[in-house]
Amino acid sequence: MSTWKDRLKYRLPRLAVATHDLAMVWVCWQGLHYLRYALQPTPLDLDPFSPTVLIVMLAQGLVFWKVGLYRGLWRFASVPDLLNIFKASLLGLLGLVIGLFFYSRLDLVSRAALLLYPFVLTLLLGIPRLLFRAWKDQRMLRTDEGAERVLILGAGQAGEALVRDLRRTGRYDPVGFLDDATALRGARLQGLPVLGRIDDVARIARETAAQLLVIAIPSLDAAGMRRVVGLCEDSGVPFRTVPRLDDILEGRFLPGQLKEVAIEDLLGRQPVTPDWKAIRAWLGGRAVLVTGAGGSIGAELCRQCARHGARRIVLLEIDELALLTVHAGLRRDFPDIACVPVLGDCGDPATIRHALGAEPPDAVFHAAAYKQVPLLQQQLREAVRNNVLASEVVARASRAAGVGTFVLISTDKAVDPVNVLGATKRLAEMVCQALVDARSTRFVTVRFGNVLDSAGSVVPLFREQIRRGGPVTVTDPEVTRYFMTIPEACQLILQAAAIGAQQAIYTLDMGEPVSIRMLAEQMIRLAGKQPGRDIAIEYTGLRPGEKLHETLFHSDERYSPTQHPKILQATARSVSPERVEQALEALRQGVRDYDLEQLAAALRSAVPDFVPVGDDAGGAATVLAFPARRARQP
Repeated sequence: MSTWKDRLKYRLPRLAVATHDLAMVWVCWQGLHYLRYALQPTPLDLDPFSPTVLIVMLAQGLVFWKVGLYRGLWRFASVPDLLNIFKASLLGLLGLVIGLFFYSRLDLVSRAALLLYPFVLTLLLGIPRLLFRAWKDQRMLRTDEGAERVLILGAGQAGEALVRDLRRTGRYDPVGFLDDATALRGARLQGLPVLGRIDDVARIARETAAQLLVIAIPSLDAAGMRRVVGLCEDSGVPFRTVPRLDDILEGRFLPGQLKEVAIEDLLGRQPVTPDWKAIRAWLGGRAVLVTGAGGSIGAELCRQCARHGARRIVLLEIDELALLTVHAGLRRDFPDIACVPVLGDCGDPATIRHALGAEPPDAVFHAAAYKQVPLLQQQLREAVRNNVLASEVVARASRAAGVGTFVLISTDKAVDPVNVLGATKRLAEMVCQALVDARSTRFVTVRFGNVLDSAGSVVPLFREQIRRGGPVTVTDPEVTRYFMTIPEACQLILQAAAIGAQQAIYTLDMGEPVSIRMLAEQMIRLAGKQPGRDIAIEYTGLRPGEKLHETLFHSDERYSPTQHPKILQATARSVSPERVEQALEALRQGVRDYDLEQLAAALRSAVPDFVPVGDDAGGAATVLAFPARRARQP
């Protein structure tokens, strides 16, 4: 609770500013009238505190207070503040004219003084504010001894704002700008010169003894960023970039904080901006359940739900450490939101019934799944049990509990599947379609490609291989994949849930696929090394269940745009609930008996478009080369 000293400390500066402004009103009014009447043969004797002057000061002071002039700080005075002062002066002129008209019919009030009043008052109020800011900014120019010399690439608004932020810290000493705009050559921003073009970064960095390069060009596309990063690497000087506005708004970086150039900055696709208004309108005040809440997608999905209005989040996770970590993070960052941790397997009917609880959530996000392609090729039973049967358990329990929306998080590998992951995810989609009832739960499926930096993905693998000195292993020089970031994937999930229709399948227009070879080379360069010289790239051949290129769209699914320009909705292919139930029963039997041959046959029968890599044209080969079951010895 604040004391009277704290309140006085807060109010005294504002009282001083108000006193200054009223004094400037008096100076303006009296000065204009003095100049007007001083030209007459017999100068008029002006009373310094006549009722007319008091009415002027009272009217103008009330206007200052109503327009919020004293909510701003002189330290950050700028053009918007001057415009606000001018608006207050005009409104004050209107108020004082009305007051003086009723008091004296504007007797002895100069019309010329009234005309000049708002302009002169704006100058009298604005100049002291700008001078105070200039004095403060000048004090900031005194950097700490040993401050790091910084050369800024980009002399636009981001670069100009960056200079102020760097000076505010005192740890950096900006020495100049580089920019390709010819019109800026020789110009000065914030007192710093534009020294040349970005192509000259190596030479100018040496001449200025720069110790750090900062890329401050938010408008750069991925190709442009790769070019600039290449020039920075050739200079041999460490480099950073400014975070995107979305990263600051989402709390991943602070304003003015520098970040390392991340691989997602170089991948060739601009992040998709979600319709936050629609998401908050749908999510606000709701209770949600997230399965697999401790995974890469699940944990970020929980944070996004908390950040955008969810009232209660139930966290269902089988890994106790992951559950503990995500729960602690949510309690720390969002203390006002009810977070309920549930440790258990979502494929256990009792566990999911307990998680749904007496107060069923409004939405269930089913993120729990096994997803490692080569491993699942040899672990068919667990892939079926977790990706198919557990999905069925959660979906049925959600429908029975009256959950409003059930969101299945699927993968692009479910389109024309060639591996166990894709086939099991496709069958999970079919299970959700078979459970559709127009009078109950909405079933929504969201497909997306590879997720950067998710657990077990290629980016952490490459990063660890680079840290160890290589080699970086790439399966094939021609292999490509679609990529998106973890936050972007979760935003797509929420967006699809917000706009989702019954039995809808949503996918993201992910632009062009990314070459994994190029990804490896870029990550090596970002680590300050050269591919092939410092770190070798080794090609190991496609792993079991992998193909060269993924596809996002199935030929039998008609895709149409949605209210979001980058999200497409597919018309779900028809499925037979009876055939799906028969397949599920065969899979349950195979899981109970650990019968891999039965599981393979049932999966192949349930998903007709499942064509494993290497199968012959007739499809007569066994689904996967599982070890033969040994006959029991007598």
